[in-house]
Amino acid sequence: MFLFSDAVRNLMRLSVIILTKDEQANLPDCLASLQKLDAEVFVVDSGSSDRTIEIAKELGCQVFEHPFENYAKQFNWAIENLPIMTPWIMRLDADERLTPKLLEELKLILPQTDDEITGYQVKRRVFFMGRWIRHGGYYPTWLLRIWRTDFGVCEQRWMDEHIVLKQGKIAKLQHDIIDENKKGLSFWIDKHNRYAEREVKDMLSIISEKDDALLKSGQSSQAIRRRWVKKNLYTRSPLFLRAFLYFFMRYIIGLGFLDGIEGLIFHFLQGFWYRFLVDAKIYEKQKKKRSAPS
Repeated sequence: MFLFSDAVRNLMRLSVIILTKDEQANLPDCLASLQKLDAEVFVVDSGSSDRTIEIAKELGCQVFEHPFENYAKQFNWAIENLPIMTPWIMRLDADERLTPKLLEELKLILPQTDDEITGYQVKRRVFFMGRWIRHGGYYPTWLLRIWRTDFGVCEQRWMDEHIVLKQGKIAKLQHDIIDENKKGLSFWIDKHNRYAEREVKDMLSIISEKDDALLKSGQSSQAIRRRWVKKNLYTRSPLFLRAFLYFFMRYIIGLGFLDGIEGLIFHFLQGFWYRFLVDAKIYEKQKKKRSAPS
């Protein structure tokens, strides 16, 4: 439990922010992985109807409630309004957890970080149906998840939002975050159908977008390189064909077939079905626009 005296709070190095809605299946493992970190944990909930808030309070988190519009706005609200007193902030999803080695690395590294380093990237290790998805370009996925307080902001996008640093250098941590959602396949399908609606908005705006905060940051990271490919190559490729090509790149060229049956399901659904669904929704939107009376 995260029950700290004021004296201990004054020595803390890190605050962890977790956004939630109906996360009783995932939150206990997430919070358990943080117990030995001596971090202040903030849970920002947006209307859970299950035991999410009770679980967070029982485990000593500071719980706040705020209406959800999109991830970026919710997270930036948290950065601006939570009573954060620590020199570092960490972004963590409720279906993620720290490995014990990452926990020890954070406790060792953060107090002795040079002033010029203002953010750390960590590797995300995704599990699907209990299996680590190691191929198809899915590991390692580097994400900026830890930054100095007041130095980072979440870029305003509907999907694929990243933390952008105002200044300073980014370093890499050696150990991983584990991403493993325990809500099952039906939830995964429903979630990605909702994601597809947001991705359509992102895809339709990304080509003409002149102020891409991530690309303009001047920093070097895997996320920036992937954003450049998405903006300059993927979004300019023909609808539907690009979904086939992307799946071929991931499953054949990227050796996704080595991830077994679970990998086949994951790469097909995430690397093909989801991308095809986005294109189908874009096609539907464009067709309605063409047939609308002028």
